[in-house]
Amino acid sequence: MPALRGTCSCGAVSFVTGVPVRDPAACHCGQCRKMSGHFWASVNVPLDGLTIEGEVRWYESSPAAKRGFCPVCGSSLFWKAHAEDEIAVALGALEAPTGLRLERHIFVADKGDYYDITDSLPQEALENG
Repeated sequence: MPALRGTCSCGAVSFVTGVPVRDPAACHCGQCRKMSGHFWASVNVPLDGLTIEGEVRWYESSPAAKRGFCPVCGSSLFWKAHAEDEIAVALGALEAPTGLRLERHIFVADKGDYYDITDSLPQEALENG
């Protein structure tokens, strides 16, 4: 797999992974919508397979997880469950071409009322596992 590289909007934070990634998904939960301004699209990367350069500020968004963002420009970059050994990386922060495609929508029961999900991907009311 070719390396996936990404940055925040201002370039103060950059990251790279050359390991296989999994589960490109769009999360429609209320917290993701508030943190990203719409829905959150990300891909899971093994934590030991991600190299981050620059300062990342972490926000404890719930008892179970934290979110990482650039302290300079505010770009939302990461979501990390405390109990997992992988990290969700924002698809929008990756440099093209990624070779990735969304595989599913999660937390659609909590999606905003201002849009419809019109693609044919699986939609899960809540995330499985």
